[in-house]
Amino acid sequence: MYALVIKNSIEKLFTYPKGFILNDNQYSADIFTKWSKEEKKAIGIYEVEFDHSNKKDEAYYTNTNEQFKFENNKVISYFGTATPKRLEDENAVDEDGQAVLDDDGNQVINYGLKTEKKKIVKQQASGLLAPTDWYVVKASEVQGYTIPANISSFRAEVRTKSNEMETMIDACTTVDELKALYEYTKQQDGTTARPLPTFPKEVI
Repeated sequence: MYALVIKNSIEKLFTYPKGFILNDNQYSADIFTKWSKEEKKAIGIYEVEFDHSNKKDEAYYTNTNEQFKFENNKVISYFGTATPKRLEDENAVDEDGQAVLDDDGNQVINYGLKTEKKKIVKQQASGLLAPTDWYVVKASEVQGYTIPANISSFRAEVRTKSNEMETMIDACTTVDELKALYEYTKQQDGTTARPLPTFPKEVI
């Protein structure tokens, strides 16, 4: 990416090489690849340098729009301070502060990150349990049928892990704490693991 700087002000951005007119002179797209950095700067064309240290994971933060500045003879692309997304649920209100209701007259809820993460956990647990649900149905309908021990153990472990994960998610008081639960790090034995528990492997 390049920028055209005139009188210390960024006048135009080039996301890809293209011809342009400057001071009644026609310049071809070739100057971006064939001219030296000094030659381009001589007419006000600067290669954009990127400082995205403020940009954060969009799953947990709302980033500002990308911004550009010219300083110290450089054009820099940067982001402002990112805003953490809400952890907790809140009641939806309109611009006048009045409650927003659904078609049935119930309060509309804006769900926070905790609820969204727990929803995913519940969906994953349900997906793991579904293939073995028929064992439970059969045991309730066929007298004398017993669910195999490995199936019962698997289903119990899925529920245990699901509850553990939801408890850990609920305990988070900051977005960074929640994010850290999902971050895998290398262990002493060479494997990688995250603080948040994982579900058991599906039984066959």
